[in-house]
Amino acid sequence: MKISRSWLQKYFEAPLPSTAEIAEAFTFHAFEIEEANGDLLDVKVLPNRAADCLSHRGLAKELSAILNLSLKSDPLREPLPLWPGTDTLKITIDDPKKSARQMGALVRGVKVGPSPVWLREALEAVGQRSINNIVDATNYVTLDMGQPLHAFDAKKIEWHDGTLSIRIRGTAAGENITVLTGEDYVLPENTTVIAEGTAGTVLDIAGIKGGMASAISEDTTDLYVSVAHFDPVSVRKTAQALKLFTDASARFQNNPSPELAAYGMRAVLDLIEQVAGGELVGVVDIYPNPQTQLPVQVSLARINGRLGSSFTLAEVKNAFDRLGLACIEAGEMLTVTPPFERRDLLLPEDLAEEAGQVLGYDRVPAVELPALPGAPDQARFRGISRIKDILAEHGYTEISTQSFTPTGDVYLANPLDTTKPVLRPGLIENMQDALKRAAVAAPRVLGPADKLKLFEIGAVFTKDTEHLSLALGYAQLSGKKSDAVLPGALDALGELLGAIPESAVKREDGAIEVDLSGFDLAALGKDYAPRPVGLGTYRPFSIYPFALRDIAVWTPLGTEQDEVEQAIFKEAGSELARLDLFDRFEKDGKLSYAFRLVFEAFDRTLTDVELVEAMDRVSKALNAKEGFSVR
Repeated sequence: MKISRSWLQKYFEAPLPSTAEIAEAFTFHAFEIEEANGDLLDVKVLPNRAADCLSHRGLAKELSAILNLSLKSDPLREPLPLWPGTDTLKITIDDPKKSARQMGALVRGVKVGPSPVWLREALEAVGQRSINNIVDATNYVTLDMGQPLHAFDAKKIEWHDGTLSIRIRGTAAGENITVLTGEDYVLPENTTVIAEGTAGTVLDIAGIKGGMASAISEDTTDLYVSVAHFDPVSVRKTAQALKLFTDASARFQNNPSPELAAYGMRAVLDLIEQVAGGELVGVVDIYPNPQTQLPVQVSLARINGRLGSSFTLAEVKNAFDRLGLACIEAGEMLTVTPPFERRDLLLPEDLAEEAGQVLGYDRVPAVELPALPGAPDQARFRGISRIKDILAEHGYTEISTQSFTPTGDVYLANPLDTTKPVLRPGLIENMQDALKRAAVAAPRVLGPADKLKLFEIGAVFTKDTEHLSLALGYAQLSGKKSDAVLPGALDALGELLGAIPESAVKREDGAIEVDLSGFDLAALGKDYAPRPVGLGTYRPFSIYPFALRDIAVWTPLGTEQDEVEQAIFKEAGSELARLDLFDRFEKDGKLSYAFRLVFEAFDRTLTDVELVEAMDRVSKALNAKEGFSVR
């Protein structure tokens, strides 16, 4: 909410600090500040405080407590007048659930014209455009007290037998309204509106915006002033349906107190008389179920226990007094009856938060959390890590896919993606999709590669159970396809897990899925320490320059790339940071691999001598393998 420092000042006798200091006070005790510039502050009021703090009065009250400055006056604590009643105004509410309170006033003999300078400047300071003295008066009270209200030209509303009849009702299908800014809206069925009681004409979208049919003009002399409380859910849904968001809807959808309506009526009638003259005919107040405010009890021990603080009882009582929270003390127990506008104070924890904000969370000492009793059992997790390590050693890359699929047994009530409304019953479908996508992206992402080997471990969901499953995927990108890749991985897993029953294995083209629910993963992970795996281990960047070397080697047909890489990595030494395949081809019954080696050290720049020694070791090791020849 945009507020003006000058506007806040009217609530205080003592001069306020600078805009920057006010912004700092709010930031450290109550609200974030989006902007603080000159006279303007843009305060981020969260929904829990929007009912009372989307107003200059509400923010002045908070600032009073934070700075310990007394308010000059508080309009919500001043007694209300006894307004005259009138038989010339009749208000009916069709559904009390949609409007807890309706207040209406008739004012005659006003003179519409420009607003006085102070009123124009106050509105313009917070980005509002001055329209005329009547409209400006209603806007000023809305921003000042947080109670939305509206003034209608009473002569533009149909009267019947000398009585102005107003009806709060829901719309029928197809009803429409032209709002004050000129746009036409077809209203959803059962939208709450303020309408003429006899002709039925829609005058106002309740809690959102008034209509052009009864707009104030320079010829207006008689007013119908409406101050009300509308159901917050109804206002929010209507605003969203129409994409029409206003100052009024922002306040009503956060459920201000119905009690506030009377104080808003007093403020606007006083201001209209001040800037436009006129005579009050009478006020009608329909309030069938007045709001009750229940007391909340909290002990000093509970406040300090929740906050981790050591506040004294006197400090907490002082904080409540500054906030205007009347409390009764009984030992260390405080009974607080919140004022009507503080509808957010319902629990002892709410009172603890209020004390903490005023006294300052900077007074809460930083304390380390106590250690959890016993050591958490991570054996099952280590067992899963052990499976992953084995697969990584065999050249498999781990993937993680969505838990949602188009078909399955367990449907979501509110799916994120309507094309995938079901929890996955298995991993194979996602694995096959991943293989297809990876095959397209591999040349661009991985560089030259002849195959893809992927795996995923994740939960799957059937009609009756949820269990852990493992999927292996293999795709040949070039060269001759090997039918032994997936079975070889399955054999390696069998050596680790023990015999894998055929009933736990599902096979489809290019993929295998293994149900892991029958294996004791905790026993598998007992005393296992996950270890770095080859070049896949993360290493930070060195501040020293790296060096590049290339090597190409002839190998027998059928030699796996992994075998060559492992041999190079073993002999190159710890300074080998990266190894990339950049060429592969077959010729004369042999298979050639060419690799680029990236060397770097973390404590020095590598010398040519060191690099030559490393490459000599790699060449000798490769030449020593049967059928291998460095070229």
